[in-house]
Amino acid sequence: MISIIILGSGNVAKHLFDTFLDQNEIKILQVIGRNKDQLSYFNKMAEISTDFANILDADLYLIAVSDDAIPEVAKSLINKKGIVAHSSGSVPLNALDPKNRRGVFYPLQSFSAGKKIDFKSVSICIEAENKNDLKLLEQLGNIISNNVQEVSSEQRKSLHLAAVFVNNFTNHLFHIGHEICKGNDIPFQILIPLIKETVNKLDYITPYDAQTGPARRNDFSTIENHLKQLKTKNNKDIYTLISKSISEKYGKEL
Repeated sequence: MISIIILGSGNVAKHLFDTFLDQNEIKILQVIGRNKDQLSYFNKMAEISTDFANILDADLYLIAVSDDAIPEVAKSLINKKGIVAHSSGSVPLNALDPKNRRGVFYPLQSFSAGKKIDFKSVSICIEAENKNDLKLLEQLGNIISNNVQEVSSEQRKSLHLAAVFVNNFTNHLFHIGHEICKGNDIPFQILIPLIKETVNKLDYITPYDAQTGPARRNDFSTIENHLKQLKTKNNKDIYTLISKSISEKYGKEL
C-alpha cells in the first residue's frame, strides 16, 4: 500500500483525493493546507491540518498548490524520507529542494469544481531522479490511470504550453460562441454535436488534415461578413488573428 500526504486544498487536490480514496492500494494519511474552510472538504475521510511543522511520515508527499507556492511548501518537507512530488505542468523538477527525493506526478487534465473526472482516461506524466522513485510514481499512476508516461521537465513545459492552446484557449472560444448564441436567442446546445465531432475526428486524422472553415478555403467574403457581425474589437481581433494563422498555414495570406 502506498501512503500519501496531500499538501493543498484546491481543485487538483480535491480530485486526486477523491480518486485515491476509491483505491484499496492507496492510503491518504493527511491533507495539509492553509485554508481552513477548504480543508473541511477532506475532514470526514482523512486527518487535516494547517500546521506545516507537524506533517506525518509517508511514502509520498504530493504538493498540489499554485505554481508559485510550490518551492515554499517544499521547504516544510526537507527532513522527510518519502518522495516529494509536485503536480504542476509548468514547474520543473528542480524547483523542489535537492535535499529531498524529488519527483513529479502531473495529471494532464482540466479540473473544474463539481465536475467528476474519470482518471482512467487521464494521462499521468511522471518524473523522478532515481529508478526506485520513478517506479513508485509509476505504480501509483497505474492504480488510477491507463496512461502513465515518463516525461522530462523540459518536455512537460512544452506539453503544458500545448495544453493551454488545446484546452484553455479553446474553452475561451467556446465562451465567445456561447455569447454569440445568447445574444441572438440561439441555444448553445445546437453547437455541442459540432464540438464533439471536432474532437472525436482527432482519433483518426491530424488537426492539420481536420481543418475546415472559411479561412482554410480562403472564403474572404464569409470572413468579412463574420467580422461585420462581431460587436467588440477584442472578438474581431481574435477572429482576424486566428483566420490569418489558418490561411498562412495552408499557403495563402488574408
